[in-house]
Amino acid sequence: MFDVKEKPEMVERALLVRMNFDRREEDESISLLEELEELVTTLGISIGESMLAHSRSMHKRFLCGTGKAQEVVDFAKAHECDVIVFDNQLSPSQQRNWEELAEICVIDREEVILDIFASRAQTKEASLQVDLARMQYALPRMARMWGHLDREGGSGGSSGGGASRGMGEQQIEVDRRLARQRIDRIKRELAEVRKQRATRRKERERQETPTAAIVGYTNAGKSTILNVLSNADIFAKDMLFATLDTTTRQIELPDGQPLLLTDTVGFVRNLPHRLIEAFKATLEEAVIADFLIHVVDASSEEAVKFHATTMDVLKELGADQQPMVTVLNKIDAVEDKTLIHTLQANYDNVLCTSAKMGIGMDELLQRCTEMLSDRVRRHSFKIPQTRGELVALLHSECKVISTEYEGNDILIQAIVPQSIAGRLQEFQIIS
Repeated sequence: MFDVKEKPEMVERALLVRMNFDRREEDESISLLEELEELVTTLGISIGESMLAHSRSMHKRFLCGTGKAQEVVDFAKAHECDVIVFDNQLSPSQQRNWEELAEICVIDREEVILDIFASRAQTKEASLQVDLARMQYALPRMARMWGHLDREGGSGGSSGGGASRGMGEQQIEVDRRLARQRIDRIKRELAEVRKQRATRRKERERQETPTAAIVGYTNAGKSTILNVLSNADIFAKDMLFATLDTTTRQIELPDGQPLLLTDTVGFVRNLPHRLIEAFKATLEEAVIADFLIHVVDASSEEAVKFHATTMDVLKELGADQQPMVTVLNKIDAVEDKTLIHTLQANYDNVLCTSAKMGIGMDELLQRCTEMLSDRVRRHSFKIPQTRGELVALLHSECKVISTEYEGNDILIQAIVPQSIAGRLQEFQIIS
């Protein structure tokens, strides 16, 4: 059975490299290099050194010229690094060229993110999505990943990872064929999972329960907010990509109506496009939600850029025009409070919170109620006891606040969606 050849687990010290082609973007490159350090550390690999390498132009073979490439390799060897990690995206041929020159393992930012996702995925859907992204990444890199590529076989009895080879078919061709078959199988399984998700979504829509998706940059505090609002125990930790699987919890808003809150995977700058594609089934919760709760880490110096990154991904998903509450989280960690006021001025419908300290949670709940003000209303009804089916409708589809009896009538106060309120209009008590 074909499988992706894993990276050796013996790598201990990494040299982080970002090629910078415009000195005006040096600050941005330094920031991305720092983020890469967090990503690599998340994999459990220690950082030997970081290097911001400048090149006047982009070259086909190494991204940079051969002289600069040799300088990077010499720097890695001088600091006894056994893996070079590029923040830039490397083509398969560039990756092979670097490994041939350095004679050590060379990976890029995309592969780091894929490895993190692979180690964190818990549900079947997330695992399938990660497998698909990894296989699509690995397919054009097989010449680098296998050492038996020049073997040929002329019969079905020859070894081929469980598949027969035709006359003169090389092992790499067999592996690529098996890889494509596996990609097709994963896509079919994902399609089935998405059907199941669509069925669950239709059930939610039938019940007309409003939904909100919590989105934002990775490690902004999304899971912590969901935990606090729902009294849940979703895994939340101060690390990148702590959450890969969507989790939905039902909460009750101050006016009594229910709300389904969904925690989504966090975003990063330069998120590999194949991951956006692979995780659309997960991120589509943001597309169908009644509104979004966009969480921003106010304590980060990159808060504005993180907000912009999230909006870029939402735009690609077609969700950037959704009604939105912007939450500036972790305000307890902001030493210069004037920075909070500066951030507040940048966005509409914004509030400040510290989920860890419980600050602003009541205000966030109230803001959620306001976001749904045009969808549901609190109504009072006077329904004859002979119309039991209407009473059952209110209990099954609405949030009943109180029930009293008056003669042959039932007095009911409830939070009712507009679609149902119209069916009960003749029984409504106008105050």
